[in-house]
Amino acid sequence: MKLISWNVNGLRACMGKGFMEYFDEMDADFFCLQEIKLSEGQLDWDKEGYYAYWNYAEKKGYSGTAIFTKHEPISVSYGIGIEEHDHEGRVITLEYDNYYIITVYTPNSQNELARLDYRMEWEDAFKAYLDGLKAKKPVIFCGDLNVAFSEIDLKNPKSNRKNAGFTDEERGKMGVLLADGYIDTFRYFYPDMENIYSWWSYRFKAREKNAGWRIDYFIVSEDLRDKLVDAKIHTEVMGSDHCPVELDIEL
Repeated sequence: MKLISWNVNGLRACMGKGFMEYFDEMDADFFCLQEIKLSEGQLDWDKEGYYAYWNYAEKKGYSGTAIFTKHEPISVSYGIGIEEHDHEGRVITLEYDNYYIITVYTPNSQNELARLDYRMEWEDAFKAYLDGLKAKKPVIFCGDLNVAFSEIDLKNPKSNRKNAGFTDEERGKMGVLLADGYIDTFRYFYPDMENIYSWWSYRFKAREKNAGWRIDYFIVSEDLRDKLVDAKIHTEVMGSDHCPVELDIEL
């Protein structure tokens, strides 16, 4: 099975930058999107051979997620079942016989860490949600997690130490998750690979200089370790300030 995750930073804009060509070329079993920035009815999507699921944010032009899949799920759920966290279209969960697949767009802590306290609440609530699913069957989740976990995961760790996405608090929450039965699939295969990122600022020619961050992930529960085949970061793919990430797994 091939799974792709991509923060498209506005799906309509990305469609004008080669999205469908890439979608067809990848021919993925699951194609998970974050930050679609759509409201219902704003995009005609009719791709033969795929089931499509959308979670729109209540705020127009903001956040939102989608999953396109060749495999019809047993059930679909939107959000994590907590009112205060379910207005921004951040989570879709597909259930299958032997696993769950989740796309997530984690809240950004924002400039001057204005939303860090909320982010910490979200982290605890989302992990509790994942753990509840993991108790039933294996879990795969992917998306823009808005955190670079280790210094190796961003170009300039020292100057970003207290910035959103690389605070001790955010990295600490990721550490707790990874220590509690979850695997960062890219680091599982490539523990020491440097200078490979999934997001670059639009400012300062960051992508041209490869001054990026690895903040897009596929993470699986420990019970899928033996099913993992490979993980990839498609830095060559343009169309967004993020690039797609891939997981190959035997399901």
